[in-house]
Amino acid sequence: MSIAESLAQVRARIAEASIAAGRGPDAVSLVAVSKTHPGEAVVEALAAGQLLFGENRVQEAAEKFPPLRAAHPGLRLHIIGALQTNKARDAVRIADMIESLDRPKLAVALMDAMAKEGRRPDVLVQVNVGEEAQKAGIPRAEAADFLRACREEWNLPVRGLMCIPPAEGDPRPHFAWLAGLAAREGLPILSMGMSGDFEAAIAEGATHVRVGSAIFGARG
Repeated sequence: MSIAESLAQVRARIAEASIAAGRGPDAVSLVAVSKTHPGEAVVEALAAGQLLFGENRVQEAAEKFPPLRAAHPGLRLHIIGALQTNKARDAVRIADMIESLDRPKLAVALMDAMAKEGRRPDVLVQVNVGEEAQKAGIPRAEAADFLRACREEWNLPVRGLMCIPPAEGDPRPHFAWLAGLAAREGLPILSMGMSGDFEAAIAEGATHVRVGSAIFGARG
């Protein structure tokens, strides 16, 4: 199956899940996760009308996307993977949104990078909803205080929340918890749901879903 065909299938599933949740068919944005896939795959997706992409590694994104922006001015890039503080300035330079803010040290690095670069990409706070030791994300119990510090102390353009629920078990309670936090904090963006669970995420209020393998196939 071609990338264009896979994109059409995923878009149809997103629309169906949105309608089933009582939302409009265009209520959810698709972030096509192109990590480890070559620039040619991104070009195929662009030809099929996809303009929003997600990358895990800043270095890979920096090599792949700047040459494409001139021909596709509507292209938008999200950094969705764990971000090292020494890559904060590179991320601020190339990204339209950074989805993986998860600790105070990174918040300070992003604040400094935005001042130096003169760019303020939107930011999402990543919450470790499953309290898993091996996963990034601010702990649930610290999330509200961290959000306030990000907005008030570090003056970051925080627009929403992101999570990766545990691989085992029902993800919906985790998605519902994150949606509740976003509502309490007045945050409009909820990035949650990937290839295996994005319909459940949409049912719980996701505004963005991050889909890679269902579009591009196995990692390159």
